[in-house]
Amino acid sequence: MNERLSHTLKPVFDSDSRILILGSFPSAVSRKLNFYYANPTNRFWPVLSRVFDETIDDRREFCLRRNIALWDVIESCTITGSSDSSIRDVKVNDIQSLIEQTKIHAVFTTGGKAASLYRRYVHADLQATALPSTSAANASMRLERLTEIYAILRETLEKD
Repeated sequence: MNERLSHTLKPVFDSDSRILILGSFPSAVSRKLNFYYANPTNRFWPVLSRVFDETIDDRREFCLRRNIALWDVIESCTITGSSDSSIRDVKVNDIQSLIEQTKIHAVFTTGGKAASLYRRYVHADLQATALPSTSAANASMRLERLTEIYAILRETLEKD
């Protein structure tokens, strides 16, 4: 069933954030649990745990300590459940405003839909680097390969 939904998760960031990771729109599970990539089948947190070689107990604290900002491209849309392919009637978040409040110098999108939405709708000073989806729906992408690709996050942060 299609429903018009507004984004209910606040962005995770502070003035020291240096990279921004954007999804498309929170999944039904993330909306229910009130945090990004909260579905236990999503491999986002296991991938970041491997990339940064640490156990992540407090996800918000981890992001802030590592200077990572999290948000989504979409502020509101019509969507069926968690299906990115069903997204219609998009209104985007003010990503440029968030960038201006931080030290963000690199933007990454998780999944093809987030990348295409960013290119199409977001008018920000920074280009986004597209990363593959960590969703279980992207089952052909193994955890090891995702970890190799997502290592760019750590590399980008270590360049500073």
